[in-house]
Parts: sequence; structure tokens; C-alpha cells
Amino acid sequence: QVQLVESGGGLVQAGGSLRLSCAASGIIFRLSVMYWYRQAPGQQRELVAAITSGGSANYADFVKGRFTISRDNSKNTVYLQMNSLKPDDTAVYYCKALLYGRDYWGQGTQVTVSS
Repeated sequence: QVQLVESGGGLVQAGGSLRLSCAASGIIFRLSVMYWYRQAPGQQRELVAAITSGGSANYADFVKGRFTISRDNSKNTVYLQMNSLKPDDTAVYYCKALLYGRDYWGQGTQVTVSS
């Protein structure tokens, strides 16, 4: 079965950095489009960044210039490097894989940015 396991979340001060990882198994990772979403308390889940199987990346406007998505197909892992973090970035961060029209989600990792 498909498993996506996020890690790397935690508590950081405003202006700090975190690197999230999402390790995938049970899926043809190299063919999958990978996404990072986030959901803050009381808010809808929103798209943060996406990376295609070929490595092309797209970002939500609110993270452009601060976050970088990348992937390592040899490790079946997608990353989200988050710099210049703001309190508004506080949320549970989820990774998602899209393959052959099906979505697969991880359990999420909490990111808390203190002011």
C-alpha cells in the first residue's frame, strides 16, 4: 500500500528555517507529481508548492522566494525547504502524491513559528 511519511516539523522562531521531508513507499515515485499543502487551525487546506516528475516547481504566491520544493527520486523523497518563516506559516504540513489520477496523502507534520 502507498505510504507517505512527513518529518522535519517543529517549533522555530520567526525568521528561522525548517526542512520538511516526505518519504514515499508503495508508489512509482519517479512518475508522481508531488505536492506540499498546509492547513492552519480553522482554515482550509491550501496548496504550498508542487513539483512534477520532471522537476518543474510551482509555488503559492505567499511562499515564493522563501520556500523551495525539491525531490530525490533515488530516495523516493520530496523536500520543502522553508526559510524566513513567519508566524502565519504555522500549520500542519501535508505531502500529497498524484499518480494516474489518484491522490495519496501523508499524515502531516506540525510547523509552529513563534513571533
